[in-house]
Amino acid sequence: MEKLIVLGTGNAQAIHCYNTCFAMKKGEEYFLVDAGGGNGILSALDQASIPLEHIHHIFVTHAHNDHILGMVWMIRMIGTAMNKGTYKGNLNIYCHKELEDTIKTLTRLTVGKKFHKYFDDRMLFHIVKHKDQKEILGDLFTFFDIESTKEKQFGFSLQMEQGIKLAFPGDEPYHESLFPFIEGSDWLLHEAFCLYRDRDIFKPYEKHHSTVKDACQLAQQLNIPNLVLWHTEDKDIAHRQENYQKEGLAFYTGNLYVPQDQDILTF
Repeated sequence: MEKLIVLGTGNAQAIHCYNTCFAMKKGEEYFLVDAGGGNGILSALDQASIPLEHIHHIFVTHAHNDHILGMVWMIRMIGTAMNKGTYKGNLNIYCHKELEDTIKTLTRLTVGKKFHKYFDDRMLFHIVKHKDQKEILGDLFTFFDIESTKEKQFGFSLQMEQGIKLAFPGDEPYHESLFPFIEGSDWLLHEAFCLYRDRDIFKPYEKHHSTVKDACQLAQQLNIPNLVLWHTEDKDIAHRQENYQKEGLAFYTGNLYVPQDQDILTF
């Protein structure tokens, strides 16, 4: 992968930014991770100048509405392009087994057959299991169960052709059992629900999330040089980046990124 395009940075209740999802670019192709909670994914892709015809790989982490509902719109729009003959090749969707049934059911309940008639024909579901490895766009992905206590969820580590390793443990705090997948990473993409100072306001621990301080202490402990924080609250989004950086850099000496929607990170 060459670039990471941040499509959304907010949590499920965010209204001042889109739900956390992102795309990684390699050549002219994109690998999309989650699709957020609605048709905002289409606007986010349009703003990022990412054409649907260049998205042939999508990974869906889990069934929470802020991650999965945008998939209905992706399937509808790509199905439309297939019908018009403007989408070449197949759409490959990677997810755990239960998610395949959920995505298909949501789609069949909400859009016409002409859009989802390509299921298992040109819209192919690739079921991932814990420790499964798959080569996608020339890079090696290792998928893993994050051991969520809420909803079954998978993350991945990515070994890029240029030797860079990236780890994405989903939208819950890192578990020690995931160390073999995270170890030696150059980049860690981690949720940070709120500032540690605001923990009594947003109650991150009750929601199985972490704070900026927690995530930064973790990255420091694991000696990870680049840390990206997202999946946050959005009550003071105008100052979110400044405030998160200030708290985080008190505990982390690496490169700390607190992106806004539509930011681009280059590896």
